[in-house]
Amino acid sequence: MTPDSLPTDQYNAQLTEKKNRLMSMMAPFSAPEPEVFRSPLSHYRMRAEFRIWHDGDDLYHIMFDQATKQRIRVETFPAASELINRLMPELLAGVKPYKTLRYKLFQIDYLSTMSGEIVVSLLYHRQLDDEWLQHATQLRDALRERGFNLQLIGRASKQKICLDRDYADESLMVAGREMIYRQTENSFTQPNAAVNIHMLEWTLSVTEGSKGDLLELYCGNGNFSLALARNFNRVLATEIAKPSVAAAQFNIAANKIENVQIIRMAAEEFTQAMQGVREFNRLKGIDLTSYQCETIFVDPPRSGLDPQTVTMVQDYPRILYISCNPETLCENLTVLNQTHRVSRLALFDQFPYTHHMESGVLLERIK
Repeated sequence: MTPDSLPTDQYNAQLTEKKNRLMSMMAPFSAPEPEVFRSPLSHYRMRAEFRIWHDGDDLYHIMFDQATKQRIRVETFPAASELINRLMPELLAGVKPYKTLRYKLFQIDYLSTMSGEIVVSLLYHRQLDDEWLQHATQLRDALRERGFNLQLIGRASKQKICLDRDYADESLMVAGREMIYRQTENSFTQPNAAVNIHMLEWTLSVTEGSKGDLLELYCGNGNFSLALARNFNRVLATEIAKPSVAAAQFNIAANKIENVQIIRMAAEEFTQAMQGVREFNRLKGIDLTSYQCETIFVDPPRSGLDPQTVTMVQDYPRILYISCNPETLCENLTVLNQTHRVSRLALFDQFPYTHHMESGVLLERIK
């Protein structure tokens, strides 16, 4: 696969291979056949990052071949959203006339949305000055006049300049309801918006008719917790990154959701609080004992759940686990399978044409 083409004719075969591989990995846990959710064949990535190559007065986007490390010029990138593809040549054309915008520019990051908003970050190996700000403002204004709903950011070592803000507001239709999600530059967001909708709707499906409250660890900007709030009495969610917590608080208000509480804590810290190992000032005024959490939701990093958290989640009747790494999911399941059984399994093709698999499991306590 090259940056300017996708092997769309191979998509079905690759997806079948992923399904079979997941089934093989999950066989020791007596998992049911996975529900498979496809990706769009192209324009599925809402984020893209490119290095910038300078050739005299010219400059262009490049990527590096993972096998050969050779430099590849990128004119179009069909894996990225149509909005990113439309903006890429317009942005470079706007940068080229300004020496101060070109000078030591080494990378451009794009964060787009289905709602039509886009955030662009220009990364430099030098400090940015007033002249840069003047010309960057002219560039932003020119691109807005061309119809781009754009936010522009300049980044250098220990320096960040926003014109005007560092986020975009996404709008997704999830199971018949519009959901607004503030997405902050340089913070985690789901890269494949269409598959994210599949993930949200699947988690809604498997939690339909749930009793009690929901506890979520690693909630990010509230992507799952806000959508799932309609299926639970209350939702208690934790997240450690300040920008994500701020975005989650905005999203709660924007979506007019009144039964979600966000706590800024790491999952490991929350485990300690739940087990009475430590007390935290951040939990003052929050009565954890008032929550009747019958379900716990986890979407951990690639390393999976740490041993203490695995033990903690076993206390809950239902465990909803979204995994970006099937190897660490299976490691966790060797323990979780002692007390819970896998009743639902899903494959979400977040990253088509790659080996990567995103999966979801619902575990229910063995009676």
